Amino acid sequence: MTELVDRIVARVGVDRPTAEKSIGIILDFLSKEGPPDKVQALLARLPGHDALIAAASADGGGLFGGMGGIMGVGSRLMGAGLGMDDIQNVIRELVIYSREQGAEDALRDIAASIPGLSQYV
Repeated sequence: MTELVDRIVARVGVDRPTAEKSIGIILDFLSKEGPPDKVQALLARLPGHDALIAAASADGGGLFGGMGGIMGVGSRLMGAGLGMDDIQNVIRELVIYSREQGAEDALRDIAASIPGLSQYV
């Protein structure tokens, strides 16, 4: 995940803790909302994901913890300090990285199973 974090820091222009938290929030969302087998196939291709998801999960979502779905994850990302353009760019980098790691099919299946997500993938 270090490569992905470095990429997000460089291309999106956020600091390292924000990049790590953003990835964790997104992967935490996918692990809770996506089909378990497809999510596991994706995560298996992303070594180091555990710590980022654990940190995002432990955070509980703060003020936005009760809001679910795409709106909830978007609110959590904004709460982490990202603007709308930043969120789109972080998602774009995560999608590109996942594809490079051979997880394109799993990611596509996850996106198709979560309402509203396919427009971002």
